[in-house]
Formats: sequence, C-alpha cells, structure tokens
Amino acid sequence: MEWFQALTTLALGGLFGGILAFSALFAPLVFTKLPMEQAGPFIRAVFPWYYLYVIVFGFLSAIFAGLSGSGFWVLLPSALVGLASVYTRQILMPQINELRDRELAGDTAAGAEFNRKHRLSVIINSVQLLVAGATLVYWAWN
Repeated sequence: MEWFQALTTLALGGLFGGILAFSALFAPLVFTKLPMEQAGPFIRAVFPWYYLYVIVFGFLSAIFAGLSGSGFWVLLPSALVGLASVYTRQILMPQINELRDRELAGDTAAGAEFNRKHRLSVIINSVQLLVAGATLVYWAWN
C-alpha cells in the first residue's frame, strides 16, 4: 500500500506540475518568443502530446490512488481530469484546428466559432489545473 501511496503522490505531482508548466510557462513563451507564423504550427504540433501527457498522468493518478486503498477522492478527480483531456484531444482540438484553418482562409464565421471553442479549451484546461492542484493538496493533507 505504501508503494501505491508514493506512486500516487508522484503521479499527482506530475499531473499538476505538467499542466502548470505548460499553461503558465511553455505556451506563453512560444507565442512571445516565436514569430506568429512559426508559433501557431509549433503549438498545434505540441498540443496532442500535451493532452496525451495529461491523460496518462490523470489516469495513473487515479489507478494508483485506487490501488492505495484510501484514494477515492483522488481517484475520481484524477480520472475526470484524464477524461476531460480525452475529450479535448480527440474531439475539441480537431474542431479548433479545422476552424482556425478556415478562419485563416478568410471564413469570418469560422473565426467566431474558433474563438468560442478555443475559450472552452482554455476553461477546461484552467479547471483541470485547479482540480489537479486541489487534489494534490487534499492527498498531501490526508
């Protein structure tokens, strides 16, 4: 059981730290340090890997918490963070990319829809960061 508690701690730390580093450091640096014509394609290529990372660490956190025998309140939010990334990676991100391509080709209606879906992805990511952080704090205190 102690091994699974340690693995839960590591997985939760990786989950929270990865989301925080990507959201607060990596993505903003890409858009401030690279020209826009390079930043867009680069970040588009990175996003699937970022979401895969969150999926893996979300589900690892959930599995290890479940195996520790005392982690339902870690298992549930971690699994939800992972599931939200499955949705974002597999459904929302392809829609956002397609809308952005249409917008760049001159479709102004696609631009408005792109903004709405992009905002949704930012909200999902922000909630994931808050849930992962709160779950890590909860786990550390219990």
